[in-house]
Amino acid sequence: MASAWRPCLILALLSGLAASGFPRIPSRPLGKRSLPEGVVNGIEVYSTKISCKVTSRFAHNVVTTRAVNRADTAKEVSFDVELPKTAFITNFTLTIDGVTYPGNVKEKEVAKKQYEKAVSQGKTAGLVKASGRKLEKFTVSVNVAAGSKVTFELTYEELLKRHKGKYEMFLKVQPKQLVKHFEIEADIYEPQGISSLDAEASFITNDLLGSALTKSFSGKKGRVSFKPSMDQQRSCPTCTDSLINGDFIITYDVNRESPANVQIVNGYFVHFFAPQGLPVVPKSVVFVIDVSGSMHGRKMEQTKDALLKILEDMKQEDYLNFILFSGDVTTWKDNLVQATPENIEEARTFVKNIHDRGMTNINDALLRAISMLNKAREEHRVPERSTSIVIMLTDGDANVGESRPEKIQENVRNAIGGKFPLYNLGFGNNLNYNFLESMALENHGLARRIYEDSDANVQLQGFYEEVANPLLTGVEVEYPENAIQDLTQNAYHHFYDGSEIVVAGRLLDEDMNNFKADVKGHGATNDLTFTEEVDMKEMEKALKEQDYIFGNYIERLWAYLTIEQLLEKRKNAHGEEKENLTAQALDLSLKYHFVTPLTSMVVTKPEDNEDQTAIADKPGEVARSMAYLTSYQPPQIPYYYVDGDPHFIIRVPQKDDAICFNIDEDPGTVLRLIQDPVTGLTVNGQIIGDKGGNSDPKTRKTYFGKLGIASAHMDFRMEVTPEKVTLWNGAAQSTFSWLDTVTISQDGLSVTINRKKNMVVSFGDGVTFVVILHQVWKKHPVHQDFLGFYVVDSHRMSAQTHGLLGQFFHPFDFEVSDIHPGSDPTKPDATMVVKYHRLTVTRGSQKDYRKDVSVGTKVACWFVHNNGEGLIDGVHSDYIIPELF
Repeated sequence: MASAWRPCLILALLSGLAASGFPRIPSRPLGKRSLPEGVVNGIEVYSTKISCKVTSRFAHNVVTTRAVNRADTAKEVSFDVELPKTAFITNFTLTIDGVTYPGNVKEKEVAKKQYEKAVSQGKTAGLVKASGRKLEKFTVSVNVAAGSKVTFELTYEELLKRHKGKYEMFLKVQPKQLVKHFEIEADIYEPQGISSLDAEASFITNDLLGSALTKSFSGKKGRVSFKPSMDQQRSCPTCTDSLINGDFIITYDVNRESPANVQIVNGYFVHFFAPQGLPVVPKSVVFVIDVSGSMHGRKMEQTKDALLKILEDMKQEDYLNFILFSGDVTTWKDNLVQATPENIEEARTFVKNIHDRGMTNINDALLRAISMLNKAREEHRVPERSTSIVIMLTDGDANVGESRPEKIQENVRNAIGGKFPLYNLGFGNNLNYNFLESMALENHGLARRIYEDSDANVQLQGFYEEVANPLLTGVEVEYPENAIQDLTQNAYHHFYDGSEIVVAGRLLDEDMNNFKADVKGHGATNDLTFTEEVDMKEMEKALKEQDYIFGNYIERLWAYLTIEQLLEKRKNAHGEEKENLTAQALDLSLKYHFVTPLTSMVVTKPEDNEDQTAIADKPGEVARSMAYLTSYQPPQIPYYYVDGDPHFIIRVPQKDDAICFNIDEDPGTVLRLIQDPVTGLTVNGQIIGDKGGNSDPKTRKTYFGKLGIASAHMDFRMEVTPEKVTLWNGAAQSTFSWLDTVTISQDGLSVTINRKKNMVVSFGDGVTFVVILHQVWKKHPVHQDFLGFYVVDSHRMSAQTHGLLGQFFHPFDFEVSDIHPGSDPTKPDATMVVKYHRLTVTRGSQKDYRKDVSVGTKVACWFVHNNGEGLIDGVHSDYIIPELF
């Protein structure tokens, strides 16, 4: 029987994913039959367990959920897991009635072909990739027969990074119903010994948490267990819904009697380095702040608030300056100044008086900052043993002066010359984050996105705290010559207090008796060398204590770190170098079964019965999406759409009326629907005709058969056809079928495909499109499937937006008079005055298919003849473009 169940599920591009691991099930009320508590819509989730094993910071996590269908008919169950962006999925299995369907990691192109083959055969293929600040979301759904049991098991691994003196394991828990056996279990083994261990939950008070939570540590071992009973899971004593919905965070640190620790297992080693008690190296920091017009309002106030708090934390040994950029560049002081109390007070006054204005000149601002730091060093204005840092904050792209990203990168790289790091903070989503990240990485810094939220000032301040206390500069980790190979990064510009340097590699000689490692760096007062020597025989004895953990953890840690660093280097590589880095990262991803941006996981699962699936209740997330759509329906809200042959409908709320027009063009023609040069959003549509290829313009029917949606700022494109949806993030491609029910999210973007119905595309708060799928009988002699396009929210689009639909996003007025009988007695004619034109229009109606794709809702409108002539700006042929993108 198993051989008959062979469609393909692709879990693609999940380059990091913490764990809710819970089914999403429909919330439709049950019938009259009495079912056990915890059963929702016939599905009982009787067990959910998150098992975490951490060895030397390397976490191996398994999320297992077991459910049974207690209904009389087949039901769809969806399994959701939210995981850290820094994690790699390593395995996924689906078990139905004792038959297990395993996952296999394959090269992305190979997996893609298997996916497309499944889609072309009408089989279900699914993937969800969604992200918030820290997480990415994985979802898979399966139809479960009446009485059948299903088990989902997802495994992922990550190296826990030390942040502000703690290692953090972040788990997202969201069962959405009471679960008979619910448990989070974490076992931690640290050879250095555990110095602290804590756990907290955002969804429960500490009093209630305490009775379900146990945590303990002694010596090298620690354990956390969270095991709430069904009563403890209730949102109230008599409720049947769960209060478990939020973050479960485990934090710990290790003993630091020695600043370094080396561990060796099976010919692989890992070297941890985090010295304590060193004096802070004085720093010279230039804050380069975007004050262009787009920073107006809350963003500017939050930036000023963060800068004022940062000034409070500046040490008197530090030096600083502010550079503000809009269309031009201004500085607070001509040179760096010391952070004396008097200068800090003057700086506070300067910050309070910052105002937004003008354009965005990134190039000149950065070059001014770099020149200032170089000059201060050359003229001995700053201490010899100090370090320099540039921190730039921007919310947009360069649009004045040198605005070519590649040229700005070249200028900045040449000016810095590898002497100090550049940190780029991207505020919000309307910017080229890839450019900011690439420029920071090639100058030994990093980029961080600051999310537009009420805590943006806290995010800014938090980033500064990470780099506020450099303890060493010019750090190099050295090992005996000819003793090691395949070493991960071993040179760092800075070591910051509260962080940790991790280096891993392979031993050439596994039989050596001793292993020595030196860490050299420049401190605030002198140069330092930390030496760590390992007795290999003593190390072997220590390994015997580790029987309960997975034995090849150091090898997998090395592979994880190597892949992570290869992918980072790849961002700035070109040509043959990029090909070599890609090949190395791909080989390791396949060898160690990691799902990375270069690989995909392919899972075979039971084929959905089309009839059963069509009547199965959809998951709650889809229901919420549809409720979200209906919130745009009231008549006072403007909306614009094009559907059918192709009929353009413009709702004008001031008039409580609508205007409509058709565009008659040949199949294959591409029309510009929306273009906004400020937000960088464009939407284009390609026309298709009927199957017969009727060329008579009077009788032929044409529709939109392909849509292209793009964001230049996000380097994002989407192509939608009645067969599939293809997304590109830069060069990374993902493909979905209309048989999927999926949500794909990333910073500033959300795409939800509702199986065989519609797709909702939102660019942040203020731009939402809906694409409707119209399907006809496959054997229809004339008609074929087509698409409708609806703009349900456009308030964040700029005043420069244009296109056949986009030009109507701005307020406009029209007057209708002289209503009289027309050639069709059911459709009166009238005179319309609009945009200084007097037109003859006809009363008619079109259909709005958002609520019901099969029947639609009638919308009365005034029809403008001759391809909208007199209503649209110019003539319709002005909107014809050569290709979709």
